[in-house]
Amino acid sequence: MRIAPDGSQRLILQSTVRRNEARSFEERYIATAGSLPNGLAFDAQGNFLIANFGTDALEWMTRDGRTRTLLDSIDGKPIGKANFVTRDSKGRLWLTVTTRMVPWTRHVETMSRDGYIALIDANGARIVADGLCGTNELRFDPTEEFLYVAETTARRISRFAVRADGSLADRETYGPENVGGFCDGIAFDAHGNLWSTLIMADRLIAVTPEGGVLTLLDDGDPDGTAALDRAWQEGRVTPEVMAAATGTLAPWMASLTFGGPDLKTVYLGSLRGTRIPWFRSPVAGQPLIYW
Repeated sequence: MRIAPDGSQRLILQSTVRRNEARSFEERYIATAGSLPNGLAFDAQGNFLIANFGTDALEWMTRDGRTRTLLDSIDGKPIGKANFVTRDSKGRLWLTVTTRMVPWTRHVETMSRDGYIALIDANGARIVADGLCGTNELRFDPTEEFLYVAETTARRISRFAVRADGSLADRETYGPENVGGFCDGIAFDAHGNLWSTLIMADRLIAVTPEGGVLTLLDDGDPDGTAALDRAWQEGRVTPEVMAAATGTLAPWMASLTFGGPDLKTVYLGSLRGTRIPWFRSPVAGQPLIYW
């Protein structure tokens, strides 16, 4: 949806898909039927890079909707649940894949460590970090010395050192081993705090450079969140437990980004919402590579 400065909106549909009609919870969130664009980024020309959770592919789309598939397999195997994509200052693309399990909710039930990070550069596509638990959004520090990634199902943020050739090394947990919920979208502010949405708990937190956790917004349902936390601790998370945990402002709060002329407007994305709520932040966000 293109939202113009005057507030008018224009829907741009990918040329490869038909508009999705309303579907059941099972079809949309478990079977992930149809196209479900999840992670978005701009290429150097302003076209869209799309990690499509429904088609299990990395796609490219012009601003008028023309679409083609960039990647749907690595090493001769389907890539799995493509979650997030971004590019770095060298023009390389970085893709996260949550899981290879079908349906993907089996991953949450079993805590499988089959997620990974792939790098796409002049040499092609290759996996540079494997064995991750629910790989989700990733971000770089301003110098691109370190890569940070949300391991959603493990409820932690992992950090890797980035080598010149794009390989990743020295994995470590950034902040606490458990940030208090299923960390999903992440973004740095200008002071080095790493903000994160906690999906289903519908909480917005920030991990400080010292490793502490600040709660910035809590819109979750207390009973549903408590039941989800117990299920995770006991290894019995099911789609039904997940569905019962949700807030109202941005239900299943999944992502955030800093915008506006001063990068002090925070926009919240959600999987089950139909609007994009926003608020003004006292601190600016870290500019992204395509800012």
